[in-house]
Amino acid sequence: MDKINKSDEQWQKDLTPEQFYVTRKAGTEPAFTGKYYKTKDPGTYTCACCGQQLFSSETKYESGSGWPSFYKPVSEDAVEEHSDTTYGMRRVEVRCSKCDAHLGHVFPDGPRPTGLRYCMNSASLDLKPEPKK
Repeated sequence: MDKINKSDEQWQKDLTPEQFYVTRKAGTEPAFTGKYYKTKDPGTYTCACCGQQLFSSETKYESGSGWPSFYKPVSEDAVEEHSDTTYGMRRVEVRCSKCDAHLGHVFPDGPRPTGLRYCMNSASLDLKPEPKK
């Protein structure tokens, strides 16, 4: 897969200020404020920066954290994980594997079958609804 590389100026033209802050500067939206934290609509969550498919609504669950949470990505190569020690914490950052957008973090306290909680920022996601049957 070819990586997408753009300058900050190019990303700023393509994204809202909140999307730019979250995805390109590794920011975090306040808990319980994102547009998808309570969404139950069926579909596929894609990267707000490049459109790559990231998570299925079938793996989304209510974690109580205030951010959209999933127990697994759509495929193993959809996301990349990196060590994050900012703010004096040890966390695992999750990024889009295609454009390196910051999505959120993954924690080992999720439900079965994976036991993982991919805690994502709504600003880093776009929900593509399932086609109506």
